[in-house]
Amino acid sequence: MAAFFIPYLCPMQKETQTIYGIRAIMEGLNAGKEIEKIYLKKGLQSELYKELTNLANRKSVSVSYVPEEKLYKLGDRNHQGAVAVVSEISYITIEKLLEQVAEKATPALLLLLDGVTDVRNFGAIARTAACVGADGIIIPKNGSAPVNADAIKTSAGALYSIPVCKVDHLKDAVFYLQSSDIKIIAATEKTNQKIYDLNLTESLAIIMGAEDKGVSESILKLADEKASLPITGNIASLNVSVACGAILYEVVRQRINLKMC
Repeated sequence: MAAFFIPYLCPMQKETQTIYGIRAIMEGLNAGKEIEKIYLKKGLQSELYKELTNLANRKSVSVSYVPEEKLYKLGDRNHQGAVAVVSEISYITIEKLLEQVAEKATPALLLLLDGVTDVRNFGAIARTAACVGADGIIIPKNGSAPVNADAIKTSAGALYSIPVCKVDHLKDAVFYLQSSDIKIIAATEKTNQKIYDLNLTESLAIIMGAEDKGVSESILKLADEKASLPITGNIASLNVSVACGAILYEVVRQRINLKMC
């Protein structure tokens, strides 16, 4: 347990990169560039445009259809109706992530983010996760906050140091973690069981949900345990990054107490 706070084998920092033009973006996708998101001008109808959207779909890359003014703001007036933002970090596979976890003497501590789309919440969660020595963050390829400059800044650089894994479907990630003897705990208000009632000293992964909807029902059904935080004031819920911090530090408290016994 003494090695709970440890450095990471981590995603490496990259220079921010933006790709302009449909053909250039397609070449980037085919070359294996880690594209965070593609922005396309609303109303494009060409065959090349359809080819790009099909390719992005096959590569599980998120596409947004935006007014031309948005494309100008991304940095180049000669965008040809298409702009792609390349990820500022390199992602790790879930297989590699669990290999790294298995090499450690301490119980696993992972986060799964289900529908957390606000970049500042995502960055704040990453910062706390790094502070408590979490082993990694798992996010879906679609419906997740982009790892952009705002997320990096809010994380105080933590997103350069904590492994981040992108998966096609969170359900598959849950099954894979469970098959590796990692308990899945969903943070949700839809239970009377408090986080303080659970044993958090074993290997576990905590699911945090979207600000408005929480953890999706389909994912909630797969969790081994459900846990809530006590709310005694007039506000019905906590900000997701604040709730995540409270839960992570309960994990720290229990593990420190176990080490001292």
